[in-house]
Amino acid sequence: MSASPGERARLRRYPELPVWVVEDHQEVLPFIYRAIGSKHLPTRDISFLHFDSHPDLLIPVNMPADTVFDKDTLFGELSIENWIMPAVYAGHFSHVVWFHPTWAQQMREGTHHFLVGKDTSTTTIRVTSTDHYFLSDGLYVPEEQLENKKPLRLDVITMGPDPRCNKQEENAAACSAKKPKLSPEGAESPASAHGGSHPEALGTASDTQKSRPSGLELSCVCSSESLECQAGVSAQEILEVLKKGDGFVLDIDLDFFSVKNPFKDMFTQEEYKILQELYNFEGPSANLSEEDLVDVVDARIHQLEDLEAAFADLCDGDDEETVQRCASRSGMKSLVPLVQSLKKRMEVPDYEMVHQAGLTCDYSELPHHISTDQEIECLIQSAQHFLKSLPKPTLVTIARSSLDDYCPSEQVDSIQEKVLAMLRSLYGPLHVHLEFPAEPAPS
Repeated sequence: MSASPGERARLRRYPELPVWVVEDHQEVLPFIYRAIGSKHLPTRDISFLHFDSHPDLLIPVNMPADTVFDKDTLFGELSIENWIMPAVYAGHFSHVVWFHPTWAQQMREGTHHFLVGKDTSTTTIRVTSTDHYFLSDGLYVPEEQLENKKPLRLDVITMGPDPRCNKQEENAAACSAKKPKLSPEGAESPASAHGGSHPEALGTASDTQKSRPSGLELSCVCSSESLECQAGVSAQEILEVLKKGDGFVLDIDLDFFSVKNPFKDMFTQEEYKILQELYNFEGPSANLSEEDLVDVVDARIHQLEDLEAAFADLCDGDDEETVQRCASRSGMKSLVPLVQSLKKRMEVPDYEMVHQAGLTCDYSELPHHISTDQEIECLIQSAQHFLKSLPKPTLVTIARSSLDDYCPSEQVDSIQEKVLAMLRSLYGPLHVHLEFPAEPAPS
């Protein structure tokens, strides 16, 4: 159900498009809630366009679902990977579009329809989606186990630069207004690859497809006529959804344009390989029964609980007896060489961080692709030409994601400038709020 005519009539308009720039991605949510509270956005059924190398669609595993109705408590519970779905359960977002670059393939392409609700057995937020992204975190439950269910439409779309942009001499021509190349059958050819505050600011502050994606890849110039998705999504269809609503949020993580896997720098290749073995998730085969899916999720939850308990024990002490006891648990023999290697390199290993790194090694690796300047420019062009075919958003949120090394620190300022320039070219004057820590002054 969309906003009522009365609510639509009461919605306010910003004189200039507000752009909120934060460091960690979950920090954008309070500003979205502020727009809801000030009646610039409706209270429900908001469309959310999310440009990012990561879906950010996980859920705080143990957070009571009712936490979403106490926003001050909620904001303290969220992290960079799990801040969107609580807003879905609260009823604010009903349509999410995840635009991802070609090197990020954590979810199946196309349109996903599923329910987000309160698990009656645990009182936590859970989903009915069977995508590996949710199964690997133990977030699936059958529909009959949910109450206060909210339907979500999730569109997953690849946006890639035109491969011709990689050629220096053809860069300008490749980013000109040309439609993507079509095969004789009419199918689109896939692209290759894979602070301080502004003076006027208000307030403070994964089923991996290893092969070439089968769905949509948007090249440098994207219009509603030129975008087709084999999985059933088109730009025109997204446009029609947006037209039915009352404004939408445009959200951009700067690591969409260039991204690192920071854990690769923390561990040796052998250590990282052991983490992948320990946390590996074998996705279920197709056409499993609901009962079998529940069994898969239960087994995964127990696996993760055992790993969490083992690393919690190691935080208390990593003497040989403790390591051997932890390693004696099912499937954990490789803990011994892992701990031995970590202790050789570090005086006091951070086992909590090791566990957090392991949680990213389930069925895929985190995306890692440090883009060239040309690739960044062509992704900017792709986003610009696609957004040109859509209405103006109600507000824009931007995450830098640089302090935790997801967006390369040496590139983040340049990317931010390019994105803001793109937004100005599309929408005119902006009211930019810089809600991230300023660089310390040189001593």
